[in-house]
Amino acid sequence: MARDKVSVIGAGKVGSTTAQWIVSQDLADVVLIDVVEGLPQGCALDTLEAAPVLASSMSCAGCQDFEAVEGSRIVVITAGKPRTPGMSRDDLLAINASIVSKVAQACGERAPQAIYIVVTNPLDVMAYVVKRAVGADEKRVVGMAGVLDTSRFRSFVAHALNVSARDVQALVLGSHGDDMIPLIRTATVGGVPLTDLLSVEAIEALVQRTRNGGAEIVGLLKTGSAYVAPSASVVEMVQSILKDQKRLLPCSAYLTGQYGIEDAFVGVPVVLGSEGIERVIEFSLTQQEQQRLAACARSVKEMIAKV
Repeated sequence: MARDKVSVIGAGKVGSTTAQWIVSQDLADVVLIDVVEGLPQGCALDTLEAAPVLASSMSCAGCQDFEAVEGSRIVVITAGKPRTPGMSRDDLLAINASIVSKVAQACGERAPQAIYIVVTNPLDVMAYVVKRAVGADEKRVVGMAGVLDTSRFRSFVAHALNVSARDVQALVLGSHGDDMIPLIRTATVGGVPLTDLLSVEAIEALVQRTRNGGAEIVGLLKTGSAYVAPSASVVEMVQSILKDQKRLLPCSAYLTGQYGIEDAFVGVPVVLGSEGIERVIEFSLTQQEQQRLAACARSVKEMIAKV
């Protein structure tokens, strides 16, 4: 039985770290592709040389040739311009739409049946660009956003309460940006409602920090953006697909009427399995939550119209 293959497009910090996680967890052989000569080769070789220490049997190769994408179960798209201080995710719209469209078309010609995980910002719009360029159905294109945003919120709650992040359960819906919707009413710590443990003011501060999570890191790094948490979030999705774990995860999914939204990628709970998004989980939202989710969809559609 052939081993699974994952192609990671873009050998920057997020892409190269994603490749490292996949190899270290012995999930799949990895191909790392980037237009910069030597960059994917060097990152891949470094990861390959770590495989014996990591007790991994997987290979990792780097190249500039999109022909290497052929046969991939999953294609992870991280290619694009990262944010710099003072730049919003929306500022990246035009340049990254051009990059991602070309990448997705090249990959789609060689791996038309692959499942595509989109990481490039602005995330929800780039997922739409990939779907159009590849010609894929709604099950095979998924955006990595909710897993990362939820992880950030969980980590901030755990730090505030001085408890293990493993015991914090939460869900963040909506867009990957300032309009994201952390569902406070569903958040728990070891089964205890978060609202019983922190004040309204303290929770709101954590929500704001979550919304600003990426920008906070950009401001600290000065010359780069977050990559460890984003790549770990990608790999959680990769693992659920390759192992058919059917994890229920918050992801950016193409909606066809769910939650009253059509023809837009928005962060919602989905079941991720071997076929990609096996189903979108719908549950009752409050009127305010529904309005905010609809506003996210409108914002995404406005950016899509610009593209």
